[in-house]
Amino acid sequence: MTGMEKIGEAILDKVKTEAKGIVKEAEGKARQEIEQAKKQQIARLEEEKGRMLRQAGEEATRIAAQATVHARQELSRAKADVINEIISRVRKELAAASSSEGSLASLLKEAAAPLGAAKGRAYLSAKDIGGAKKLLAKDKELAARIAEVKEYDCSGGVIVEDIDGKIRIDDTYETRLEMLLPRLLPEIGRELFSD
Repeated sequence: MTGMEKIGEAILDKVKTEAKGIVKEAEGKARQEIEQAKKQQIARLEEEKGRMLRQAGEEATRIAAQATVHARQELSRAKADVINEIISRVRKELAAASSSEGSLASLLKEAAAPLGAAKGRAYLSAKDIGGAKKLLAKDKELAARIAEVKEYDCSGGVIVEDIDGKIRIDDTYETRLEMLLPRLLPEIGRELFSD
């Protein structure tokens, strides 16, 4: 082997050794980068899984809240329907019943009282006009205060007004019921729907 060949071989050995070192170093860096990429991928997957779980939890909470609101609305509607049905039945009962002579007398006297000595006219439902006329024929004091009796579209009760129409006392069953309902509805609700 000549001197040149030895030098060439030495250079080649040195280059091979350096190449092996560079390859080994590159492989080590590649392994580190692969490990780092795997760690980042796992971290991203965990982060994405956590985000998806949070979103799913938020969506479940939203759906549950909506269902609760909807259920409360349905319950409120059902309660309102029951109360409205009760009020409707009361109105039908009032419309169907004729007033007794005693209740007509009380209603007429009570409604005529604010007129003082002034004469007035009374408005009653068609079913109560006959009873009112009979009552006035018997009760001269009341007849002196009520000049005339007229028909009015109501379920019962009476409206009395002075002859000039300046003072009007509405004592119909509808008006009485409307005045009572704000006080009665909470009580009805408690009776029907309290646990």
